[in-house]
Amino acid sequence: MSSKEKPTLGVTRIKTRKRNIAAPLDPAAFADAVVQIYLENAGDLVVFTGGRTQPGTIKSDEGERHPYSVLDCQPKRETILPSVLYIQKILRRRPFLIKNLENVMRKFLQSLELFEENERQKLALFTALTFSQKLSGLPPETVFQPLFKDNLVAKGLVLPFITIFFREYLVDNSLDDLIALLKRGKMEDNLLDFFPPGRHNDECLSEHFKREGLPALVQYHEKKIFEVKLKEMKTALTTQIAEETDVSEVIETAKHHWSGKNQQQNANVALRQFFYEAYLPQVGGTCNNRDEIDSPEFVTLQTNMGMEKGVKTWAGLLNVFCTSGKLELELMYKVQIQCYEDTKLMKLFPEIIRSLYEQDVLAEDSILHWFRKGANPKGMQTFVKALESFVNWLEEAEEEE
Repeated sequence: MSSKEKPTLGVTRIKTRKRNIAAPLDPAAFADAVVQIYLENAGDLVVFTGGRTQPGTIKSDEGERHPYSVLDCQPKRETILPSVLYIQKILRRRPFLIKNLENVMRKFLQSLELFEENERQKLALFTALTFSQKLSGLPPETVFQPLFKDNLVAKGLVLPFITIFFREYLVDNSLDDLIALLKRGKMEDNLLDFFPPGRHNDECLSEHFKREGLPALVQYHEKKIFEVKLKEMKTALTTQIAEETDVSEVIETAKHHWSGKNQQQNANVALRQFFYEAYLPQVGGTCNNRDEIDSPEFVTLQTNMGMEKGVKTWAGLLNVFCTSGKLELELMYKVQIQCYEDTKLMKLFPEIIRSLYEQDVLAEDSILHWFRKGANPKGMQTFVKALESFVNWLEEAEEEE
């Protein structure tokens, strides 16, 4: 046996890592530190309120205020635009911050009633300039959504805000740009929703935007109203014609829908759209597409019941639309184009015009104007020559009288 001592197991100390000690939260100290950063970088940072606000409000909390903020500047374009341009530069470097901007703007629009009138003006200017500068990724549908809150609209806070927004946005952008923005924000059909309940009508809208120097918006709204009425009229007349309703009832329906002070302004469109999409698809016979029915209904109707009978049947309905010499000329253009595109109808052109004259749809002056200088270039010489004998008869009758 060996005389050497056997090795023994000694005690080894293993060092343990100390646990992280959590420091107590101090929101006030953190907020003060953030504000201090703003104060030390005056003029190089953009803030809205200039400092901390009390929870649930926009009222200032205790502490120092940032001297450069949107709400503390003058409600003018030149004082607010630099802040918007600065935000634009930041977003180009840090695109992910667009969500923060969206949330802040949405929060302020939800709290419009907490701001003073001049502060709401500044927010409206800032919002308009923000969208005018086309900050990439800023969604109008979410930013503008709070403006449709019933309580804000009823208190009359939304209408002044959106009016300033419209006026400022149109400084650098066209009406088409504004309409495109409204469509993205799903507001193109909701202009009346910005008006309080007592002023929620077309007359108040027209009066307000004209007074605010925005007549283009009035024209846009009137066009939208016309399109809605035209669609309703086409639907009603199409149904009646398909059900073979008595002509007198169809005429009354047209008169009911086709009324108002601006009816002649868009009458050309109504005349064209009605015959294209309401009546002719029901009685067009062999006409299967728009190119084949580019005319009033009586031209196609003659293939089924005879041209003259068709004119007599629907003369009353045509008279609802043809309320001026200009519209009578429009009707003659449609007849001329249809006869030009369908050679089988070319010979019927003078007979159609004569029948319309006999049914008091076309006046003598309108026919003479078309003959002398108003004919459409398509087949003009052919149609003018074909109508020459009828025009001579009209002129002789006029001389005799």
